[in-house]
Amino acid sequence: MFKNIKKKFTTSALAVTLGLSAVATDLSAAEHNWRFSNLYARGTAFGAVYESLAKDIETSSEGRIKVQVLYSGEGVGAAGLLGAVKSGLVTMGAPFQSMHAGELPAGIVEIGLPGGTDDPAELQALFHDKGWDKVLTKAYGSQGLVWLEPYIQPPVYVLTKKPINSIADFEGLKIRAPGAYGKFLRHLGASPVSLAWSEIYTSLATGVIDGSIGSNMIDHRDGNHVEVAKYMYKLPLAGAQVLPIIVNRSAWKKLPEDLQVVVRKATERHAAEQLRLSRQWESEAVAEMEAKGLLWSPEPSEADRAAWKEAGAGLWEEYASQDKFSKQLIDILRDSQASK
Repeated sequence: MFKNIKKKFTTSALAVTLGLSAVATDLSAAEHNWRFSNLYARGTAFGAVYESLAKDIETSSEGRIKVQVLYSGEGVGAAGLLGAVKSGLVTMGAPFQSMHAGELPAGIVEIGLPGGTDDPAELQALFHDKGWDKVLTKAYGSQGLVWLEPYIQPPVYVLTKKPINSIADFEGLKIRAPGAYGKFLRHLGASPVSLAWSEIYTSLATGVIDGSIGSNMIDHRDGNHVEVAKYMYKLPLAGAQVLPIIVNRSAWKKLPEDLQVVVRKATERHAAEQLRLSRQWESEAVAEMEAKGLLWSPEPSEADRAAWKEAGAGLWEEYASQDKFSKQLIDILRDSQASK
């Protein structure tokens, strides 16, 4: 009973906070006032890209849609983002699916399981030609959400406070790695921890965790993680990550068809911009971190590469059993790889 009251109070307080902040913005003559929540802090590279998406929607709609951007820590936490969009507390979101494995299992397959392709052309074909878009539209739709154009980010690497000279060195390490990444590292003997991106630096500095994945190299750079953990393992956990933009379905239905087209087209441009900038920023981020002391692990042995591959092998079957949407995605993925 107390938990329910506390939950309702927290939700109400958050709604009031967000409502007041929305009033504080220029609501002028917009027909639709949206709040768009993402996982990044103000001033970060990806935070700026989400800001550009919001401005594109406003401009392309000729001011009929006003979008207020909420950054990390501004009302909605990383773990609550999916629920906030479902409830309409925020209108649009850019979630990290690994934070919502229990709520939306298909999102874990969508983001990219270990062993998946790192080829953007293959990923585009998987989503738009081979049927993943149709499955994911239904999966998110079952949660009261509208799934829009996903975007591709670079490979996922793990950064640690101590050097990883062989796979055996992962044994016993506490590593921030939500979702499938955590399960993958557990197969190597590590203990996965689920934390928001904004908590990584302090947790590394204080010893709460021994290492962390970033969504990509840019995450590690923007978080200044190399200041408190300077060792990077050479093998990526995943060759790429694919993340969606989602919208509350009730808010979406209030848009006339022409504005729905405007928002869809804006997310398509956003996806192209994310890929272009990610490639550029990844190389820049690595160079900047190396200048600050980043050190790479030794070249993995053949035995380590085999163990790395084996750790990911069982995940596909495990996630296929989670729900019908996950199975449909895995079946399409397997058919796609078999036809190469």
